[in-house]
Amino acid sequence: MKALILDEPRQFRLEEREMPDPGPEEVRVRIHHGGICGSDIHYYQDGGFGTVRMTSPMVLGHELSGTVETVGSGVTRVAPGDLVAVNPSLACGSCRYCRQGMARMCSDMRFMGSAMRTPPVEGGFREFVTCTEAQAVPLVGPASLREAALAEPLAVCLHAVAQGPDLKGARVLVTGFGPIGALTFLAARQAGAAAVMAADVAPRPLALATTLAADTVFDVSDPAALDAEKDERGQVDVVFECSGHPNSIREAIDVTRPGGTIIQVGMTPNEVPVTLNPVITKEITYRGTFRFDAEFERAVHLIGSREIDVRPVISGSFPPEEAEAAFACAMDRAQSIKVLLDFA
Repeated sequence: MKALILDEPRQFRLEEREMPDPGPEEVRVRIHHGGICGSDIHYYQDGGFGTVRMTSPMVLGHELSGTVETVGSGVTRVAPGDLVAVNPSLACGSCRYCRQGMARMCSDMRFMGSAMRTPPVEGGFREFVTCTEAQAVPLVGPASLREAALAEPLAVCLHAVAQGPDLKGARVLVTGFGPIGALTFLAARQAGAAAVMAADVAPRPLALATTLAADTVFDVSDPAALDAEKDERGQVDVVFECSGHPNSIREAIDVTRPGGTIIQVGMTPNEVPVTLNPVITKEITYRGTFRFDAEFERAVHLIGSREIDVRPVISGSFPPEEAEAAFACAMDRAQSIKVLLDFA
């Protein structure tokens, strides 16, 4: 099989490898599509993010969909030929967080395409992967495997929505309208928000927000764009801050009404200079969100049924032989939102 190897920042190569054989209760999946995530871009550009650094060549990719090719003994959930989305998370199941139902915080997590362990955990930018039976989630409904590749980022966004209050009847603002912002927007709308607004600085994301029928689209390259939402100490019930930019965080605090909620979805720089007094005096709930647990299966269901239609978020796709071009496209906010690599 072919595997796409990142030898060092900005240096990919294709390598021929032996196909992995599934063990008991495992399946082998022929990968059709792999989404390029922000973390993949950080590995490609800089060799990692934060304190996480690649120390050896690695296979990236954790937004995956494909077809079950063969199954190991004892597998009953899926069969050869089934369409699946692959959950990249494999928690240990025994640490304190797993025992408390917080597998996303697992102390011994094996997450595909991650250099948090040494050696790194192999990702899915290759023609075949093996995974546990539970990680291969069947895709049912009219949606394609192309759409199913977005199950992992949608699961992140469903988990983010679950961290906030009931959105039924709420006025919601999503700041930062990249792939995670756009999917959070769709998840908030599916959750029953009365109005879902979008804010960004770039024309391409703002155009997508318009395509998705955002109730209001704010071009925050204009410093006054959100002024009306700041009236009377804030007009927004819930803000999903997806950019991680310090300016956006400050704006989120300003537009949130007293008693409102901010969910921090986007990763931030190590230090963010903000004034917390408004959080205190407006009694704002400010909460983080990280990965997902049971939301992955729900994401596959919502995509499969097209209750959440992710097709407008997908900007294009490339074969693995054009990986550098694919990553260049994914890094260019002027031309893309979500870019896929196609392996089949």
